[in-house]
Amino acid sequence: MKRKVGILISGRGSNMSALIEAAADPDYPADIALVLSNRPDAGGLDRAREAGLQTAVVDHKAYPDRASFDAAVDARLREAGVEIVCLAGFMRLLTPGFVEGWRNRMINIHPSLLPLFPGLHTHQRAIDAGMRLAGCTVHFVRPEMDTGPIIAQAAVPIAPNDTEETLSKRILSAEHRIYPLALALLAGNLLRVEGERAVIDGALPVDLSGMVAAPEFEG
Repeated sequence: MKRKVGILISGRGSNMSALIEAAADPDYPADIALVLSNRPDAGGLDRAREAGLQTAVVDHKAYPDRASFDAAVDARLREAGVEIVCLAGFMRLLTPGFVEGWRNRMINIHPSLLPLFPGLHTHQRAIDAGMRLAGCTVHFVRPEMDTGPIIAQAAVPIAPNDTEETLSKRILSAEHRIYPLALALLAGNLLRVEGERAVIDGALPVDLSGMVAAPEFEG
């Protein structure tokens, strides 16, 4: 039986779109039950509606504190029967209570090879540090920002003439590849958490090559 997924967004939701496209495959182990945004003007809401998906807005400005906002989001997710939560550009810090309520059932994608460069401006920080590789990480969410067991990573080479913008575009392409794969692993019961480490089934019926490499840069 397919697992019901809720996607939380704050903006255009490009990773959400990648998940929508993956879920359109009849063999994909997850259905998107709800797309929820904390911003009424989030562009991703239109994309979700075009795909025929249920959407909701829980405007954080309407709540006096993070706890009450999180409680409202939690209620909407559970009303929709959501079993797995995917953060896709959701620009709100979640309370520990909310995170623990979805422990090992909520995942996020971050534009760096965690544990390197948590937080913001990851691409420029990688360039400034003289890194030869950057990338992205899908991980289980924990109360501490950008931590949690790692499910999938893609490595992207940094070109000598890369800027924050050019590197960001190339990493985003890799994000769109590994996020659907990571969700498929979780929804398909092909991974488990042991301690604080995600263990993937060694007999996977899927190609894992996309988890470790992304297209070469041009030039």
